[in-house]
Amino acid sequence: MERRDKINYYLDIAETVMERGTCLRRNYGTIIVKNDEIISTGYTGAPRGRKNCIDLGCCRRESLNIPRGQRYELCRSVHSEANAIISAPRNEMIGATIYLVGKDRQGNLVENASSCAMCKRMIINAGIEKVIIRTGKDTYSIINVQDWIDNDDSLSDELGY
Repeated sequence: MERRDKINYYLDIAETVMERGTCLRRNYGTIIVKNDEIISTGYTGAPRGRKNCIDLGCCRRESLNIPRGQRYELCRSVHSEANAIISAPRNEMIGATIYLVGKDRQGNLVENASSCAMCKRMIINAGIEKVIIRTGKDTYSIINVQDWIDNDDSLSDELGY
């Protein structure tokens, strides 16, 4: 029997965390790891005490046909990356790695999965160094957070910068 490589091992754990997600559209699971220790986990779901979309039986963004990546302020959920960051002490996140897995309602991996603009900002401020995103059962992409800092997508031409 062949031993699972460490990156896919952590992605497998993030995928299991994702199974707690409550979004009717897409669910994500996140774990934050530093020095081979899991610091925190997070999944997509409504803030504590509020009803989840699965409890309500509807998704506002879905019912309004809002495309992926737009109008997140209408979403009831806190993203998995944000939930993991909220639950972790900052000193443990500095230099850490986030492992992220996302699936749609049919159970397929989300194509071109990445963190939204707000989660990118939180990841940068948390001091996290890398984001590793599952792209297949045994494949993944690695993002160096410094690239998000150097290539600041919030400075778009549309804003006149």
